Amino acid sequence: MVPEGAAVFPLIPEELGIHPLLLSVLHAMVFLIGSSDEVVECKAAEEAAQYLVAYMQRLKDADLQRIHEDLATLAAHARADKWPNQDIQFLETFLNEFGIGAQPE
Repeated sequence: MVPEGAAVFPLIPEELGIHPLLLSVLHAMVFLIGSSDEVVECKAAEEAAQYLVAYMQRLKDADLQRIHEDLATLAAHARADKWPNQDIQFLETFLNEFGIGAQPE
């Protein structure tokens, strides 16, 4: 059972083909930055989230393109599955919000 105040995404279907490492990062970020102070210690969560972002900022070229595509696929799934708007917005703005890179051409 998920405790009150814990931020979590639903389980993402394998059939969507989203890279498992991206799913891991997204779930961790949602939990760290979205959970209440009663669930996670704020400063520790912030530091952990900053490291996740720093590693994601290393993505280049084909890897970054894959992340853009996977996030678009996941956002479309979230809209079709009627996820809360804040979750959809998180997916749509994730890369820009955390400075992870521009859409490769």
